[in-house]
Amino acid sequence: MKKEYRIIISGGGTGGHIFPALSIADTIRAKQPDAKILFVGADNRMEMQRVPDAGYDIIGLPIAGFDRKNLLKNIKVLWKILKSQRMAKRIIKDFAPQVAVGVGGYASGPTLKMAASMGIPTLIQEQNSYAGVTNKILSKRADRICVAYDGMERFFPQEKIRLTGNPVRKNLLEMRANRKEAMMAMQLDEKKKCVLIVGGSLGARSINEGIIANIEKIRANKDIQFIWQTGKLYFEEMKKRAADAGKPENLTITDFVSDMGNALSAANIVVSRAGAGSISEFALLGKAVILVPSPNVSEDHQTKNAMALVDKDAAIYVADANVKEELIEKVIETVNNEAKIAILESNIEKLGKPNAASEIADEVLMLADAYMKKG
Repeated sequence: MKKEYRIIISGGGTGGHIFPALSIADTIRAKQPDAKILFVGADNRMEMQRVPDAGYDIIGLPIAGFDRKNLLKNIKVLWKILKSQRMAKRIIKDFAPQVAVGVGGYASGPTLKMAASMGIPTLIQEQNSYAGVTNKILSKRADRICVAYDGMERFFPQEKIRLTGNPVRKNLLEMRANRKEAMMAMQLDEKKKCVLIVGGSLGARSINEGIIANIEKIRANKDIQFIWQTGKLYFEEMKKRAADAGKPENLTITDFVSDMGNALSAANIVVSRAGAGSISEFALLGKAVILVPSPNVSEDHQTKNAMALVDKDAAIYVADANVKEELIEKVIETVNNEAKIAILESNIEKLGKPNAASEIADEVLMLADAYMKKG
């Protein structure tokens, strides 16, 4: 009788967790087309829409994160955690998986905790260079921990660690174009340098303010083209403020870059937050980057991600607090230094792991096989 793989994948909250989760699921399906895959996410988070759009079933838990500013609100959070654990136990009992995978995000905590307590093998996919509290707790009972950075034995039992890298959007390498084609598609002048500035799909207030504060420097550097993704939240405000300041011709403002493949291929250098998923994409494409870590993430893991690259001369770092004074100056200086760009591209490309999703999928299926054999 042919064995039927049944796998739970849990987590989400941001695209940085959802894209890798879907990449792992798609790769498992490619290896085992009959595999049954169920996602467990958090109610009212973006996975509840993105996962069904990708063709997978998902169940939402009423889980939420702790409020560090208003401790009284955490009474309700504790109740949600307990309720989520009870729901996760029921989901696991009904679905009967052979393995549960946690990709980070609120839902992965109760799901993997309950799976481990019920004797189901668990696998953690830790994206960052600095492990979060939840994953450190879950690792004690996890069977496998797939990581993207060296030195993670500081946080996890060494015998459980596999250095796989982070999975990225499956179409990323397919959409990589050569620079000439990309410049034509983006209606840019291929004789001029190009800078892509992104702050995530929602945008980054500090990066946006840094652009507005340096409009005159951008205007003065006519041989550089700037593509500025403000994010949907800030688009109207930033467009108006740029217009009031006399928007330079070499500055293109957009709320969202829909053709990210061509935008990345066209750019000589990218300015970005330091989320683990974004860094993995830059590494696979060998892009020179200036990283501005968000200060609004747990345990400041974006700064730690950025410094892991800076230490290898694979990225440039600008602190969020110093964006207005330093960012555009650093962009102009670096984009005009072809030798520095070449070093950054070479060093970040060495960190790329194009087979991450495949290696993680293999680990998931091996755990499932071992569980079924035990039986």
